[in-house]
Amino acid sequence: MEMVSLAMGIMLGLCGVGAGIALIAGIGPGIGEGQAVAAACEAIGRQPEAKGDVTSTMIMGCAIAETTGIYGLIIGILLIFVAPGIFSGVLRSTVEALKPIL
Repeated sequence: MEMVSLAMGIMLGLCGVGAGIALIAGIGPGIGEGQAVAAACEAIGRQPEAKGDVTSTMIMGCAIAETTGIYGLIIGILLIFVAPGIFSGVLRSTVEALKPIL
């Protein structure tokens, strides 16, 4: 039974590490959106008459880039709240199946 509790601890720890790594995905969209807005401001400064086209393209690009951060957030939430229950159920059923052998 001690091995089961050790395996559960390792599993929970790795779910937390995986969630942290998944949430790092939010850094990329933030940097990319900042660069996109800077480039759009520069383009509008050079050609003020193209403001509508530049703004709409920038907003579309930022929305698409933001999906990466949202996907990372969803994966992190799933790893924190859903995966431990699934993995512990698999671990318990495996232990129950192996009891006659052990």
